[in-house]
Amino acid sequence: MVDQPKGPLDGLLVADFSRILAGPYATMLLADLGAQVIKVEGPGGDDTRTWMPPVRDGVSTYYLGINRNKRSIALNLKDADDRSAAQELARRADVLIENMRPGGLGRFGLDYASVAAGNPGIIYASISGFGSGDGASLPGYDLMVQAISGLMSLTGSPDGSPYRAGISVFDVMAGLHCSMGILAALHARAGTGRGQHVEVNLLSSALSGLVNHSSGYVASGTVPYRMGNAHPSLFPYEPLPTSDGELIIIAGNDGQFRKLCEILGLGDLVDDPRFGRNQDRTANREELRPLLVERLVTRTKDEWFRDLLAAGVPCAPINTIDDGVRFAEELGLEPVVTVGGVPGVRNPITFSATPAGYRLPPPGLDEHGEEIRAWLKN
Repeated sequence: MVDQPKGPLDGLLVADFSRILAGPYATMLLADLGAQVIKVEGPGGDDTRTWMPPVRDGVSTYYLGINRNKRSIALNLKDADDRSAAQELARRADVLIENMRPGGLGRFGLDYASVAAGNPGIIYASISGFGSGDGASLPGYDLMVQAISGLMSLTGSPDGSPYRAGISVFDVMAGLHCSMGILAALHARAGTGRGQHVEVNLLSSALSGLVNHSSGYVASGTVPYRMGNAHPSLFPYEPLPTSDGELIIIAGNDGQFRKLCEILGLGDLVDDPRFGRNQDRTANREELRPLLVERLVTRTKDEWFRDLLAAGVPCAPINTIDDGVRFAEELGLEPVVTVGGVPGVRNPITFSATPAGYRLPPPGLDEHGEEIRAWLKN
């Protein structure tokens, strides 16, 4: 048997005191890249074990989707022996990640100051909803942050109610920011030998992730508003009707608009001063849209999709998740990996020499508790 290459984080020990989504997503990404992750759960287990449907073999697919490549130990931190085991794990770890309310682990001797006293090289990562200052007491739910940050004000029909995004977008974003912060702190530690406290909060991740919208406000005072599927700075950049349904069509620059017009047989629009430049098209979108739609409705979305893509015009059908997975498979992206009989979505990062690995299925509660306890006593 040929030995599989080791992941880039091989040898890294991560003590995962996080739960629900942002923290577990971050630690799964680290685990895929070779880190040894020990998931510490309370006696009742991670909340997402109960978030169902959907399920696979009676287990929440929400939990399954963010907890592979980990080992689980259940510890009741109010119990002296279990608390001692948790503290020993923190002492041995390279990284500790937690998303309790700020300061919540202090009463168990597992706050940053206490852990760093016995493990000065620790990278201690904390995820909260609203930071460790005046927002420390606020619960950190993604939906709260979608509302408070302004995202919901941008999502939905212009004349309808604000909508949440279809996923917990800021939990995922904060998890990504946290994993990036951990890797940066590990790099710094390699030069200094010192650990540090890495803090991420959902609201800061949200305001960063709102990119052009938050920048538009802080740099120009412009408050964005809900535009449905339209883009405030580009046109076309939205679904447009064809003879049998809508197709996403994008002209991200003037060259793409020129190609779009060529395929639609509307070459004269390129020389129209209302539409030649992006800023003009955006300002005159209500005049341009019907001209494009008049041609688009003469053919099916699949016909336009084929011809526009061939011409270099970005466009896309509006798929359901199953269609999206199948399309990725058709492109050879191999989006699904199976470990221990449990399918999951492939880690999105590829490496030429140290690929992601899929070693362990998502663990049952305390599945590895006995062996981890024995190891901690040695």
